[in-house]
Amino acid sequence: MTETPLTRATLLLRLRDAADSEAWGEFFRDYGPMLYRFIRSRGLQDADAADVVQDVLRSVGAAIGRFDYERDKGGFRAWLFTITRNKLATYYEKRIRANPTAGDTAELDMLNQEPGGKDELAESWEREHQRRVAAKAMRLVEPKTEPKTWKAFTMTAVNGMPAEEVAAQLGMSKGAVYVAKSRVTAKLRDEVNRIVADEDAGELN
Repeated sequence: MTETPLTRATLLLRLRDAADSEAWGEFFRDYGPMLYRFIRSRGLQDADAADVVQDVLRSVGAAIGRFDYERDKGGFRAWLFTITRNKLATYYEKRIRANPTAGDTAELDMLNQEPGGKDELAESWEREHQRRVAAKAMRLVEPKTEPKTWKAFTMTAVNGMPAEEVAAQLGMSKGAVYVAKSRVTAKLRDEVNRIVADEDAGELN
């Protein structure tokens, strides 16, 4: 069955209901990997990163009802970044109180800096956002694509295999492999544009 994700505005409205498991499940599927990768990139071990992700989700649940009053500060992604940054700062503050190290202190200093145009954290967050959008687009396009066409795309575009080798393995002509790659790439580009437009159109209309 083809997935039909909630629009951004609908999803954020439904997150106000802590019992809406469908909305929270979609939110975690969409943002969970992004949060985990970003938090891990700050030097946390697996279990600690998972704990901070849960802290972020709890804060989102507690504060989502007030989010629409903060749209002028950069939208949902900026709001989520602020929450995540604050939770990371709290994590490092606890570590420093227990057993301070130079690395922990440097990380906390970075987290406590005012965000700026060259902010390493913001740039890392933006990279993870781009990965999230690409992964979501692939999740949505795959069920709507013929399996052999999708396989040809992933083998060439994702795995970097030569078209000749892919053609031989899939029983396709080399030209058909190129066509498959091109068509799926175009579909993914359209889906990425749609996702970004949905996110930029307004958060809680």
